[in-house]
Amino acid sequence: MSTGDKLVTMARWYPLEPTDATVFDTAAHIFRYERHFDADPETVWMSLTSDRCLADWGSSVQSVTWTTPRPFGIGTCREVVLPAGVARVREEFFRWDEGSGYSFFVYESNAPLFRRFAEDYAVTTDGAGTRFSWTVAIDPKSALRVPFQVLAPLLRAGFGRMAADGQRYFADS
Repeated sequence: MSTGDKLVTMARWYPLEPTDATVFDTAAHIFRYERHFDADPETVWMSLTSDRCLADWGSSVQSVTWTTPRPFGIGTCREVVLPAGVARVREEFFRWDEGSGYSFFVYESNAPLFRRFAEDYAVTTDGAGTRFSWTVAIDPKSALRVPFQVLAPLLRAGFGRMAADGQRYFADS
């Protein structure tokens, strides 16, 4: 389809399997991170639910678009774009504990890499700051099991960068 001199293309989306909290114990790849943030839990929670969300923390996330109106809760959806737009995912929240944490699964991605992908976030008081706990659970497509196994240390480090970005963000705030 053409609009003027520009070719308009539609992004292709690949569905993933929905999941629940059991994925955080059963996925092929489970990465867990804990960091102390120099901000109170309310401030960290406000950041996690803001319009910019994780995009404010550093370069690990380009943008976050909430596609469900506030107030957020179970069933809330959003679209996340990774740096340089290399990948996009659409997420649906299956746990929402206002002020303390949430969990979601990716239901569509523009990259056909995953069978299941989910994340869990928790914020709790830690002295004068916050204990940020984050779990990433990934089940790759069957054909990609071996490459994911080989790349697991790089994936762990890459995801860990976001937790470190959050730590720096709140230290500088």
